[in-house]
Amino acid sequence: VQLQASGGGLVQAGGSLRLSCTVSGIESSFWSIGWFRQAPGKDREAVSSITSATGQTYYTDAVKGRFSISSADAGHTAYLQMNDLKPEDTGIYYCATREIVIVPITTVDDFQYWGRGTLVTVSS
Repeated sequence: VQLQASGGGLVQAGGSLRLSCTVSGIESSFWSIGWFRQAPGKDREAVSSITSATGQTYYTDAVKGRFSISSADAGHTAYLQMNDLKPEDTGIYYCATREIVIVPITTVDDFQYWGRGTLVTVSS
C-alpha cells in the first residue's frame, strides 16, 4: 500500500487549502483514512479520519467546523478541505490508512500505512 499527499502550500490566515491523498494497493472494502499533522518540535497529532464501514468521520476539536474530510474511488483518494486556516494549523500534513477496520480509529498507532507529508504554512 502506498500513499501520496499533495496540496500543501503557503496561505494567509483565513484562507483555504484542499489536501489530496492518493492511495494505491488497498484491497479491503473496509478501511480508514486519516489525516495527521506535525508542527515543528511537536508530536504528530490526528486531525481527521473517515471510516468506510460506517461513513463516520472524526475531527480534532481544533479543526471542527473548519476542516472537512471526504473520500472517493473506494478509498483510493481522500481529501481534506481546510477553511479559515490559522497560523497554528501550520505543519507537515500526512495521510495514512488501515485496512480491515470497521470502527473509527484516530491515533497514530492505529494506522498501518503512511505517505510522505505535504507542508502547510499559514502566515498571520
